[in-house]
Amino acid sequence: MGVTAVLMLPLLLLGISGLLFIYQEVSRLWSKSVVQNKVVVITDAISGLGKECARVFHTGGARLVLCGKNWERLEILYDALISVADPSKTFTPKLVLLDLSDISCVQDVAKEVLDCYGCVDILINNASMKIKGPAHKISLELDKKIMDANYFGPITLTKALLPDMISRRTGQIVLVNNIQGKLGIPFRTAYAASKHAALGFFDCLRAEVEEYDVVVSTMSPTFIRSYHMDPGPGNWEASIWKFFFRKLTYRVHPVDVAEEVMRTVRRKKQEVFLANPIPKAAVYIRTFFPEFFFAVVACGVKEKLSVPEEG
Repeated sequence: MGVTAVLMLPLLLLGISGLLFIYQEVSRLWSKSVVQNKVVVITDAISGLGKECARVFHTGGARLVLCGKNWERLEILYDALISVADPSKTFTPKLVLLDLSDISCVQDVAKEVLDCYGCVDILINNASMKIKGPAHKISLELDKKIMDANYFGPITLTKALLPDMISRRTGQIVLVNNIQGKLGIPFRTAYAASKHAALGFFDCLRAEVEEYDVVVSTMSPTFIRSYHMDPGPGNWEASIWKFFFRKLTYRVHPVDVAEEVMRTVRRKKQEVFLANPIPKAAVYIRTFFPEFFFAVVACGVKEKLSVPEEG
């Protein structure tokens, strides 16, 4: 009996591995069929996440509209996509110059896209502007610029494309937000405020457009790291708040987020929280034990301000 069990274990593991492989392949093929021939608009396509989303959706056969505020970088992305994809199974991406912090040009861009393709099936709001510093040292003009890029820009583009989705009774809007749409981290007041505002808008919009079969999905990853950024060891002494913040600001790879965006589109998920257990726990602590959460955050700020900066 014991010998039989030992012999069966490798076969069982092999069978499980085979089933997992089949599931992944079926999911991959299903993802492609879901976005094939769909018009997909990606904002800030020249960012790390934007590039990976472009790659995933282009491979899936989507009709891509790649938006960015640097034409040269858009062309580099264009060349990279068409050089590796099968031209018989993919479509040539359309490039659009768009700076979401310039609200005046958003309506024209939406009209250009609709005139070109006649509709938009999936809108991925990915553009984001970051700022870090004490609130009293950040100018009001910069606060407004952050709100334009992270809030007013995405909602202006969404409002411009939404009537078409409602009239056709189909479509999906994906907001790639941040964990700071759920809780605030010190020295990021403007950024956190814009992310809270964006999440609130799209949460409300989800309920408004459900009857028209338009899906609104929000994704809240932790910070997305660049391709070449490796977390350094730093000078982290042993303390609760430093461990907390190191985990809270843990950066996820853009490839992982892009694949989750595809799964979100395929499964029509309404909300996705892409983070390790520590940030997830922080959100629950903020909700159910706010005084403890505030105390930990305040302790961390006091400790940080008491340490003289180098240089």
